[in-house]
Amino acid sequence: MRRNPEFVIQTKALLTGIRRYHRYPVSLNLNLVENFEQLMKKYDVYGIGNALVDIEYHTSNEKLAELGIEKGLMTLIDEQKQNNLITYLGESHESMACGGSAANTIIGLAQMGARTHFDCRVANDITGQFFIQDLHDSGVHSSLSLNDSLTGVTGKCLVFATPDADRTMNTFLGASGLLDVSDIDEEAIKHSEYVYLEGYLVSADCTRSAAIRARHIAEDVKVKTALTLSDPNMVIFFREGIQDMLGNGVDLLFANEDEACEMAQSQDLSGAIESIKRVAKTFAITRGKLGALLYDGSDLIEIAAHQVDAIDTLGAGDLFAGAFLYGRSQGMNFQQSGDLASLASSKIVTRYGPRLVTSDTQKLLDSFRSGI
Repeated sequence: MRRNPEFVIQTKALLTGIRRYHRYPVSLNLNLVENFEQLMKKYDVYGIGNALVDIEYHTSNEKLAELGIEKGLMTLIDEQKQNNLITYLGESHESMACGGSAANTIIGLAQMGARTHFDCRVANDITGQFFIQDLHDSGVHSSLSLNDSLTGVTGKCLVFATPDADRTMNTFLGASGLLDVSDIDEEAIKHSEYVYLEGYLVSADCTRSAAIRARHIAEDVKVKTALTLSDPNMVIFFREGIQDMLGNGVDLLFANEDEACEMAQSQDLSGAIESIKRVAKTFAITRGKLGALLYDGSDLIEIAAHQVDAIDTLGAGDLFAGAFLYGRSQGMNFQQSGDLASLASSKIVTRYGPRLVTSDTQKLLDSFRSGI
């Protein structure tokens, strides 16, 4: 008797991908196993982005104004200005963690059980050692290592959380600003299901070139590409560079509503949607308390927000992307992935810091699975 091709595919998936399915207990069918080859990938998501140590402070709108810091945005500053701020603020910081937008996303994925790889650049200093150890402890693979050639200082991001739960960032990129194509692990890209690019890399020629090279490698071997716009300022001041990073379009674009409208140069989201469709096959646009809007390539899908008392939005968009990519890489559809991402981002805004602890992420995932 001749077997149905779908049965053959499902059987192979069951035999070779069982360690993936135990993380997401759903019935095995061809809709969930889009491509048998994907199950053989070494990594679910490869990421490239800035390596920054996030130092978070709780402050007021008045204090930000006094310090001459523009609220609600990420602003690049030089080392001297950052050192002056750190000296002025003293030991008042609340937390310190290895961060950077893409790093937060990749760590969130790893905490959920995804297989991840992250490439970046740090300096051979105490902060760089802290970053590498934190990345390793989070379960993220990396080609990163400390050696004497890594001169300079590791980048830091001063994060200011205000009572309205908004986050403001002053960033000195340090060694991250020197990331280039030599930092890319091509084999890791070729053996990944997704490549995730951080929009902040647009701000320097060498980092932008690295992101573009990573996209080209992925496209050549049919690895799916994802890009986050990261911050409205990246689109405002580096529009042409963002377009270069997008190339002929990515498979998945992440943006918040402000970034999407700025990218599309539109006053409203409906106008932005049509423009974004021309540069991304699919996308996810976060809207804060209004939830999120997804496009799966054919239909728009609204994702409801979870009503919580937010105290800090740092890392919310990063974890949304991480949870969404986790869902997609584990066979969830857009609706399920969006629902998981919404739940995850609602949890992180109720506490301070750029990410959840692993045990809380696992509890969140278990809670979500039980509700499906």
